[in-house]
Amino acid sequence: MIRKTSSLLIALALAASAHGAAPTAKSKANEAATARHLAGLIAGAEPKLSELTLFFSQMPKGADLHHHYSGALYAEQYVDFLDKQGLCVNKQTYRIETSKAVIDAQRALPAAERTCLSSAEVLADDFTYRELLQRWSSKDFDNHGAIQPPPDRQFFQTFGFFGPVSNANYNEGLLELKKRAIAENVGYIETMFKLAPMTGNADADSAMWKAGDDAALTAAMRAWMETLEKDPTFKQNLADYVERIKTNHANIDDEQFTMRYQAYVLRLLNPSLVFSSMLAGFKAASQSELIVGVNIVGQESLAPSMRDYALHMKMFRFLKTQYPKVKLSLHAGELALGDVPPEGLKFHIDQALNVAGADRIGHGIDLAHESNATGIMKTMRDKDIPVEINLTSNAFISGIKGANHPVTLYRKFGVPYVISTDDAGVTRHNLSQEYTLFASRYQPSYAEIKKVSYNGVRYAFLPEQEKQRLTRQLDERFARFEAQVASWPAAASATPRAR
Repeated sequence: MIRKTSSLLIALALAASAHGAAPTAKSKANEAATARHLAGLIAGAEPKLSELTLFFSQMPKGADLHHHYSGALYAEQYVDFLDKQGLCVNKQTYRIETSKAVIDAQRALPAAERTCLSSAEVLADDFTYRELLQRWSSKDFDNHGAIQPPPDRQFFQTFGFFGPVSNANYNEGLLELKKRAIAENVGYIETMFKLAPMTGNADADSAMWKAGDDAALTAAMRAWMETLEKDPTFKQNLADYVERIKTNHANIDDEQFTMRYQAYVLRLLNPSLVFSSMLAGFKAASQSELIVGVNIVGQESLAPSMRDYALHMKMFRFLKTQYPKVKLSLHAGELALGDVPPEGLKFHIDQALNVAGADRIGHGIDLAHESNATGIMKTMRDKDIPVEINLTSNAFISGIKGANHPVTLYRKFGVPYVISTDDAGVTRHNLSQEYTLFASRYQPSYAEIKKVSYNGVRYAFLPEQEKQRLTRQLDERFARFEAQVASWPAAASATPRAR
């Protein structure tokens, strides 16, 4: 009840802020013209995709809330980073070479004999460059431009290629993402930025795996937590983690743009590593106003993820009792029929909500298969817990799109939602394209689209004062946008075609 009341108060505050000044007749007319224009673009069997792209490229987007830093930068940016770190890329394997001895030996060879190339050499070799982009992202995948692995493997293996350069040049990378966000009128990004530090222990692994009931598991987690809290190395790694985020945040926030960070945990590791990283994430979010939440990442269909899923949710539940103010946005239900046996599709979203206590759900695409599907949607609606919709990612990785995407269910049952990008650099799109896909596939009204944009601010893990500031900013941006659309040629705002 407390959480529901709090959510209602926030909603009322945001609504008051959004409509603090009474709309004028002109602003109402502009909004109505914009609504008619969008209706005309999506009506009929063939939505006007180029005009929709123009519309949503210009339209203000409140926030991108499901966003991975390393997957958001385009591969081309990572090629530029090679020389900054003194690295080279093997033109036969497309892996980055990090051994100084190998790099020095390669640089001593004549250019024609080198197999490990600098940034400039990659760019000068069109064949190598194109092949690299196909390995480091989804470029040309739909055009069958290369011998292809399964799409989920193609997606997740890209991180192994560019990993050595994604783990440096953070401030430059963040500034690039800021520049791109401003260019497409996005006001706020909440990015999964850095893997929280971790420590392993075989005895702790055994104790958590072998715990026969929740009481035994709680005792094992508490014992491991107490050991970690006395560990000077764990404390130092945590302090370094918080400081690294603070340092790399330099020059990011301004009047046009705001960014905050989620600490994240990798679900593919042994329990002691996952728990220690989770604990570090909770502590970091408690210590820094820049770190606004904790998440868990890693391909959900892999054996370790499936084996330990329920255990991970109980870890979150335990740590929420220790740090009740820390927000959780959890990847849950990023599974499609066939990824795992049918019983593996029955409980992931449910446990993220009702065991871990998630404040937002990421993806949630196995919804229709969950045993408690209607209960899940009722809980999300009643408790005002949104789902983060990632259309391009879901279509590419899992083949879930169109009428098969559960956004149709979430909308029908009144579950709040936001539209987000996931890993725009890997799948080579942007937030404007996500709105274009959504509008062309599901034909929402302009009122619904506008609400979704404001939802990005409403469900951000930010203090109320910051939400109000971003909401006022969004009000101003929409007023300008709607005035602009109202001035477009009358032909562009034609009456919707008959169905």
